[in-house]
Amino acid sequence: MKNTDIRVRDVYFEYEDFRYRTPIKFGGVALDRATVLNVRVLVEGGDGRTATGSGSMPLGNVWAFPSRVLTYDQTLAAMRFIASRVAQEYRACGLTGHPIDISHGLEPELLHAGNDCTAVQQLAEPVPRLAVLVVASAFDAALHDAYGRLHGLNCYRTYGPEFLEHDLGDYLGAEFDGLRLHEFVSTEPKPKMPLYHLVGALDPLAPDDVTAPVRDGLPEHLGEWIRRDGLTHLKIKLNGDDLAWDVERCVRVNAVAEEEANLRRVNNRFWYSLDFNERCQNVGYLLEFLRRLKDRTPAGYDRVQYVEQPTARDLAANPQNKMHEAAKLKPVVIDESLLGLESLKLAMEMGYTGVAFKACKGQTQSLLLAAAAQKYGLFRCVQDLTCVGASLIHSAGLAAHVPGVAAIESNGRQYCPAANAPWDAKFPGVFTIRDGQMNTAVLNGPGLGAG
Repeated sequence: MKNTDIRVRDVYFEYEDFRYRTPIKFGGVALDRATVLNVRVLVEGGDGRTATGSGSMPLGNVWAFPSRVLTYDQTLAAMRFIASRVAQEYRACGLTGHPIDISHGLEPELLHAGNDCTAVQQLAEPVPRLAVLVVASAFDAALHDAYGRLHGLNCYRTYGPEFLEHDLGDYLGAEFDGLRLHEFVSTEPKPKMPLYHLVGALDPLAPDDVTAPVRDGLPEHLGEWIRRDGLTHLKIKLNGDDLAWDVERCVRVNAVAEEEANLRRVNNRFWYSLDFNERCQNVGYLLEFLRRLKDRTPAGYDRVQYVEQPTARDLAANPQNKMHEAAKLKPVVIDESLLGLESLKLAMEMGYTGVAFKACKGQTQSLLLAAAAQKYGLFRCVQDLTCVGASLIHSAGLAAHVPGVAAIESNGRQYCPAANAPWDAKFPGVFTIRDGQMNTAVLNGPGLGAG
């Protein structure tokens, strides 16, 4: 065991529950609450010193464990069961090395927790791998955070050969032999990044759409959000099963954006991402949507920067959903389907041209796949899971350190601001947005930067 290596000495975890100020719609389900998993990991270095790191992540069971037969409470209970098993695995693993080595080595064992949960709780359908990754991400984050704190460094300064002994071939296979992780990760965060504001399917766009005002001092509709935060990037949630509604929604969003730009007398340079939450039955739906959108509003069509995974997440079970034709028009990124290198390669074969990274799939996996995406020349973006507090710091730090990621998401400020309130003053410009930009320059503290 080298002086730079660590071993896990203990693990602690707890939960926080929050209500959203307004509901958000995921894949046809209106969600009004969140359970956040908070983890602390105590590590010991090779020289006997110790440090404690923290990790946090919303469990996001509606997204990570979507089900038509299990209730919200059942899928949430399953993910909480998995958390207890993941904690046990980290406590008992006995592995030493860099956090990349420990979490990568543990992942096969952690995935068994999903199968055990299905059996113990006698669930009507199996726990998906994605749900396990989301739970495990908080533990992995705490491990990276502890490692950086032990060495008095931001964790993005600990991915070079002086800390991480192995090259990428050890984790991703022979085609990555000789490549090192630090070659694909910036040691300093980008100083600022444009913010992608979520336009949920239930969100009011204009004053006439506000039927039940919240009256909490925050904007009540999209126009007010654009005006207050100087937004330039909008992530538009779409239904995927109502073509006329989806096209009209984008036309209206574009009209509101242009109106606000004219009122502010600023350059109406906007970018949009389109999120169908996998609900398009086939790629033909997407192609027809893009054709109609271009006919209705050429400027709005030109502002579409990329399309998030439009069809079912199980790529192997839906080989007909190839994206080659759509990707000639706009980058199409893999999101829910991205579970590892194998799924990334399958997505590329099926015509996907981009990758959406999420901190909720783990710091270790996200960094390794970010390196692979750069090697393969794929479009890159980072999305969040309505992250709040420490989990947003984690997500934003990932976006700010992966080369080629041009913008960042922060949905928690819209839907769950109460969870962000204790963090706002400590991280100026991260939780409160001005001129459409997040101040990512401050994400350079020890560990993951949230301490």
